[in-house]
Amino acid sequence: MDELRTKRNIMCIDLKSFFAFVECVERGIDPYTTPLIVCNPEQKGAISLAVTPYLKSLGIPGRVRVYDIPKNIKYIKVPPRMSLYQKKSKEVIGIYLKYVAKEDLHVYSIDECFLDVTNYLKMYNMSDYELALTILKDIKESTGLVGTAGIGPNMLLAKISMDIEAKHTKDNIAKWTYDDVETKLWDIKPLSKMWGIGSNLEKRLNSMNIYSVKELALTPKEKLIKEFGVLGGDLYYRANGIDLTKICDLNDYKPKEKSISNSQVLFKDYFDFNIDIIIYEIIDTLCRRLRKEKLLCGLISLGITSSKTSSGSFHHSLKLNERTDNANEIFRTAMYIFNHYYTKFPIRKVAISFGNLSPNDKIQLDIFEDYEEITKRKQIEETIDEVKERFGPNSILKASSLLSDSTIKERNGLIGGHKA
Repeated sequence: MDELRTKRNIMCIDLKSFFAFVECVERGIDPYTTPLIVCNPEQKGAISLAVTPYLKSLGIPGRVRVYDIPKNIKYIKVPPRMSLYQKKSKEVIGIYLKYVAKEDLHVYSIDECFLDVTNYLKMYNMSDYELALTILKDIKESTGLVGTAGIGPNMLLAKISMDIEAKHTKDNIAKWTYDDVETKLWDIKPLSKMWGIGSNLEKRLNSMNIYSVKELALTPKEKLIKEFGVLGGDLYYRANGIDLTKICDLNDYKPKEKSISNSQVLFKDYFDFNIDIIIYEIIDTLCRRLRKEKLLCGLISLGITSSKTSSGSFHHSLKLNERTDNANEIFRTAMYIFNHYYTKFPIRKVAISFGNLSPNDKIQLDIFEDYEEITKRKQIEETIDEVKERFGPNSILKASSLLSDSTIKERNGLIGGHKA
């Protein structure tokens, strides 16, 4: 297995309690002594997006329902400002790009990035640990934010050393090598603490009497492949500290075929007499994206989820007669699926996905269709798209969007599902 052990210098840097830290810096208050929580104050049973290190020191997790916080703990509740967080994230990415080229940086999320510093250590005359200290210091001095860094010979060990150890060290830095696999990586319990293993996968592994990373690493690779297919082989190698992923390959990767999707959690019960508004608005949003990316849709998937007290949820797909980017045509197919499977239960979530995508230069006209009518329709769609792009998505709305059951006006003002 030694031949699979890549020897690079990879950093994984995460911004500590990012949203909460930004709010404290903006207010000039200390996140280590301030009980601040970022959440939607208008939403009943809101779940926090972030809490300050001070609240974490009291045992409050980063993601918690507000009403689950002990009554004796007093805290400041602030609404999320997603546009501000995006701005701060870009500032930090700008700092990373002072030290590495764009192709050696992989943005993993709004507050977490990977850096391949292998080819820069000689130039800076630093060790990877010293360079991590320098970058974290730069982040602190430039933005007021605090980062934690994991260092490893591959992305896996860099990420896990950051998750498991760096957050508890004096310098907020941890470095793992292949020598730490058996002493540190194998000690991780439960399995869901291992990067890439979610709760469902953990349950399947538990059913095989695999409860720790060590037990996973010592399970024959063939047995894991038989149970999980290609994923089984990946699990085996990762449990042994092997990760062949390269940052430059991630940045160059473009899927041959992709799908696009959108979903909405509803904060009241919807039924067959008003859910069509929500379904159309989601489809219309996705069709705007199709036209922007010059794609056509050949398959629609519709998922309808019932409220917790009901049953009947379903998820089904249907091929379109012709590939299209027209919302009305796709909506008719979506409603055919809905009317076929819906059984009068209260609806709390709608999820829609477009698949079998292809470039829109491959469109075939039906000999029975009116070419002039199609051209006129597309000109209208393109004009509306241009107006919305220039003046905002709420600049032109359908009459149905003014009805009380519509949510599009509010959703158009959100970033990542939260107020900008």
